[in-house]
Amino acid sequence: MKTRRRNARDAGAQAAGTAHAPGAGPPRGGATPRGAAGARGALLGALLLAAVAGALAPARAAAAADGAPALGAIGLTVSDAERAATFFTEVLGFERLSAHEVAGEAIERLHAVFPARVRVVRLGLGDERLELSEYVTPRGRPMPVDSRGNDLWFQHVAIVVSDMAAAYARLRAHGVAHASPEPQRLPDWNPAAGGIEAFYFRDPDGHFLELIRFPEGKGDPRWQARDGRLFLGIDHTAVVVRDTDASLRFWRDALGLRVVGASENWGPEQERLNAVFGARLRITTLRGAAGPGVELLEYRAPGPGRPRPRDARANDVLHWQTDVRVADVQGLARRLLAADVAFDSPGDVALRDAGLGFREAALVSDPDGHRVRCIEDGKED
Repeated sequence: MKTRRRNARDAGAQAAGTAHAPGAGPPRGGATPRGAAGARGALLGALLLAAVAGALAPARAAAAADGAPALGAIGLTVSDAERAATFFTEVLGFERLSAHEVAGEAIERLHAVFPARVRVVRLGLGDERLELSEYVTPRGRPMPVDSRGNDLWFQHVAIVVSDMAAAYARLRAHGVAHASPEPQRLPDWNPAAGGIEAFYFRDPDGHFLELIRFPEGKGDPRWQARDGRLFLGIDHTAVVVRDTDASLRFWRDALGLRVVGASENWGPEQERLNAVFGARLRITTLRGAAGPGVELLEYRAPGPGRPRPRDARANDVLHWQTDVRVADVQGLARRLLAADVAFDSPGDVALRDAGLGFREAALVSDPDGHRVRCIEDGKED
């Protein structure tokens, strides 16, 4: 992962027409004069100095002024997009929406992988979307074989089901790899989570996934649907964090998501669910204007696992990314830079012809290395 200092410097030195730094950019659709690079870099430096001196307004206030962002697709890197798509559609009820390949400078700059050619398959379940990315070139590394539920690179999506027993039987019939020994019912003494049924399992590449069933009175009311569907949608994506308060400064204060729930979970059911002996979790849930939620999982016991490898890249199979849809990526990128957020992309990158369904984006990291792709003008299908 690039250092913040290097990202700030690189963001001010992009060539015209492909990417521009998150400073005062050109009008939409216009080219950036190459002679403006020095001025742009000076502006970025001034922004950083002002942030250090405390002269900038708090990032949370700026985010609120722009309106709440929305959560978009959850993306994961896979070794074989067709195999992964078949797993999600045949086993978990997703619908295949599109498939295409992208290549070139814009995608290379956005995802910081060179030279990149990526096969992208988009899937839908209810109103939510998954994006499967197979790097045709360069191939990345497989999932670490001993990846555990409290490692700091952990991320999953929680797939809502109407009947846990039926969903679990379907997974067993397809020989799906377990992470939990069997579905767990969280105890009633926990008012926030009591009665929820959940089960962790793995996809063919070893990514953690979750089935979740909400009892009446918990979760979004739409998860109480009784229309014959077994798999209903994606409730949230969850990430393991070292320090909830530090993570909130990113997800809440810088990105503008709102906290909607919190709980502390422990006991044998939680241990078996996460496959982490002695697990005691502080769980904080955030949401945007639309889309799935984000859960921050802080292991108070036995503590966080291993950090994300410093050299991990978007083509490695452990990579996930969460799309955050905003009205103004340039403005958000300026705030994130001032807040000392680490960028993978060199500022915000123009992708008008990249075939990804949005015209501008930036790839950034939370304090533990979980990637967030901030996108503008996205069209999900």
